[in-house]
Amino acid sequence: MTKLTLLAGLGLLLTLQIVASTKLVCYMANWAQYRPGNGKFTPENVDPFLCTHVIYSLATISPKNELTTIEYNDEIMYKSLNDLKNVNPQLKTMLSVGGTVNGISPFIKMVSTPETRKAFIRSAMLFLRAHNFDGLDIDWEYPGHNGSPPEDKQRFTTFIKELRLAIEQEAVDLKKTPFVLSCRVAAFTSTIENAYEIAAVSGLLDFLSIMTHEYHGHWDPVTGHNSPLYRSSFDSGNDVDMNINASVTYWLNGGAPADRVLVGFPTYGRTFTLKTADTGLGAPANGPAGAGPYTRDAGYWSYYEICPMESSATLGWIEEQKVPYAVQGNAWVGYDNRESFAAKVQWLNSMNLGGASVYTLDLDDFAGRFCYQGAYPLVTHLRNSLGFPPKPTTTPGPTTTADPLSSFCAGKPDGLYPNPADETTYFQCFRGNTYLQKCQPGLVFVDSCKCCDWP
Repeated sequence: MTKLTLLAGLGLLLTLQIVASTKLVCYMANWAQYRPGNGKFTPENVDPFLCTHVIYSLATISPKNELTTIEYNDEIMYKSLNDLKNVNPQLKTMLSVGGTVNGISPFIKMVSTPETRKAFIRSAMLFLRAHNFDGLDIDWEYPGHNGSPPEDKQRFTTFIKELRLAIEQEAVDLKKTPFVLSCRVAAFTSTIENAYEIAAVSGLLDFLSIMTHEYHGHWDPVTGHNSPLYRSSFDSGNDVDMNINASVTYWLNGGAPADRVLVGFPTYGRTFTLKTADTGLGAPANGPAGAGPYTRDAGYWSYYEICPMESSATLGWIEEQKVPYAVQGNAWVGYDNRESFAAKVQWLNSMNLGGASVYTLDLDDFAGRFCYQGAYPLVTHLRNSLGFPPKPTTTPGPTTTADPLSSFCAGKPDGLYPNPADETTYFQCFRGNTYLQKCQPGLVFVDSCKCCDWP
């Protein structure tokens, strides 16, 4: 545990206690609801026991500098997502804000004056409480870039300081748990240098997710992997830093606490159209391969669009970078699989980092319809590799203290029910599925309060 002391605007001294813990933070995209057929994804597809945090992406900033929705049904989906905390009370949900309005980031205007920052912060506190979120994720790509003036680097730090102070004060005023504050941040070293005051910003965040999954893509003239762990022998010039190891090292050397740094794990791959018979890393390319049938966006394929072709495509492994690729016809795709996720986790643990950030849940085989590896094969493997305990599951068979009948919850409303065979456990019903939960050691389940308490 580290202490961070901030000087509040009214001369108050505020001490924040930030606990280091391993996290599995998973993003979900609100636009995934528009994918056809089996690609459609809504909060009902979220496994409430898979990730420690689920971040709903994306909200935006209104012309009045207030936090606001983007999609017509965002508020309905907010409720669906946050209702999952009735199933798993340990789950944290967050709202990500960012995007562009007419091609320009709304952060640029919002951070420009104390008054506009105050308007946003006040609206954000009210919005998050109203919709039962546990925190806010800042997704500005990036301060000092894409029309953002150089001084936004310092304004961003000021904004995060003011936001952190407001979060702590609001929690005191309402006697509530403070909101979690996080940020998606750049992976390219040149961008990081011009966008962030690393030590100041990272010290104010509960965690930061480095976007270590967009290093290469169809904008390059040759094939390259979008999320390599290390540099390759093909890399020269600026490309030597286009890898996870270089990005994370830069953040750490700049003063980011290791236990607040999360590595980005993509559940998609970047595609290229090959120009010649060369099919390896660094092969000449000419733009993206065709769009996937579900994601329908040229340049990338979801994992569930990639895995069915693994049986027919030519598969390769880039040993230097610990990542796979596949070639089918003149289409080349660099992607991640369970083997590359395991290699990245081993490296992540060696660096004592805070955990992993998945982008996104809806691009994994979330319903297990395509890869024949069960639901969420990539994220489940990532969870297991990080060493999280097994998820509670439905278990068919005879009723014992360890194995509830899968039919126990059939026809029952969602909620908590005592286990007559073992008072230290209880049944949790969710959408007709039965989950066996255990109380903390020494506690028993009390039906009157639907809670675990001392006997």
